[in-house]
Amino acid sequence: MIKRLLRPVLAASLALVFVAPAAHAIVGGAEDAGLLSRASVMVLSSKGGVCSAVVVAPDVVLTAAHCVTGADEHRVHFRDGAGEPILIVPAAKAVHPGYDAKAIEKRTRSIDLALVRLPEPLPARFETATLDPARPAKGDPVTVAGYGLARDGDAKTTGTFRAADLTVIEPYGPSQILLWVQGKGAAGACQGDSGGPMTAGDTVVAITSWSAGTKASRCGGITQGILLGAQRSWIDRVVAGWQRAAQWSGN
Repeated sequence: MIKRLLRPVLAASLALVFVAPAAHAIVGGAEDAGLLSRASVMVLSSKGGVCSAVVVAPDVVLTAAHCVTGADEHRVHFRDGAGEPILIVPAAKAVHPGYDAKAIEKRTRSIDLALVRLPEPLPARFETATLDPARPAKGDPVTVAGYGLARDGDAKTTGTFRAADLTVIEPYGPSQILLWVQGKGAAGACQGDSGGPMTAGDTVVAITSWSAGTKASRCGGITQGILLGAQRSWIDRVVAGWQRAAQWSGN
């Protein structure tokens, strides 16, 4: 059964989420209550980390690997129909074998993706996102969404799902796994949006992994994501394995 859990180790993260007021940006975006919001949740860590995640099966979410590593405990978080906070202890997680936590300092390739399995399906109001192998070209529109900060440095703006329409500035790169997008002015992902969806239309083409700031702010510059096309076989294999394991155990 999904329980309302308020563990002391998560107090710092939850303080950010529970008091989040209404706001109107991801950074340079707007609140979104559409399809993407119904296919997204949050991932919190015992070190105070806040991330976003995409629902890929009734009991599985996809996020960035750095969101579920580096801390002792993690929780999948959302609010129920009455607005009460729900925290779920993951049943399992799988970090992509190509993930390297020190990739930036080593300047090496890293596939910053992870899957998190829940002990039971999410409530019926959640929808499964459609993952798309498409690789948007330079100049194509891409929407970036998540539960991160609406204003850099203002923790109280975390916890509301927001989206911003950006434009592809550099597809693929030498590694052929990355997507870079940027908006006009200061718009893009901020702290807490890692693991969230990057979409072309209604389908998810990438997962947010990193963002840069502008001269005036630590957010609102370039947003980077991991393209899902080349990683789809890994995602499907892990999810299918968990489903078989659940059937064998009678769950």
